[in-house]
Amino acid sequence: GHPTRKCICSPKQVSGYLSKVSGPLLDRFDIHLEVAPVEFADLSSTAKEESSASIRERVQKARDIQNERFKGTSITCNARITSDILHEVCPVTYEASKLLENVFDRLGLSARAYDRILKVARTVADMDGAKVIDKKHIAMAVQYRSLDRKYWNG
Repeated sequence: GHPTRKCICSPKQVSGYLSKVSGPLLDRFDIHLEVAPVEFADLSSTAKEESSASIRERVQKARDIQNERFKGTSITCNARITSDILHEVCPVTYEASKLLENVFDRLGLSARAYDRILKVARTVADMDGAKVIDKKHIAMAVQYRSLDRKYWNG
């Protein structure tokens, strides 16, 4: 999976490695991403990046939205949304629904992956301050499931 180095493993070794993590197990993770190695130019850059305090503030605003949404329930965050209230808590626009349908069909996702994508999209929308999940929120949530597509989907 390295972006610039060719893998020296045999197909059998790769298959053996991937078989250690089953699709159903991977399905239980809300977010899975590959993280590319950091380039020297990025490490040595003097460009200003967003501060941790600024990021923390955005995350806290999203957490406040969730705390208000789930006040009086045992639910503590979007990841813990139960299936009986999923669609009530995760309203989507028509465009978002169509994108999710296309992704579901094209990638052959499971019902569990569908729920996970909706919950992550709910969090993305909260970070955006949006009450309704839009197409861009679904698209970002789908991007956070890259391993489904790269290694375990055919």
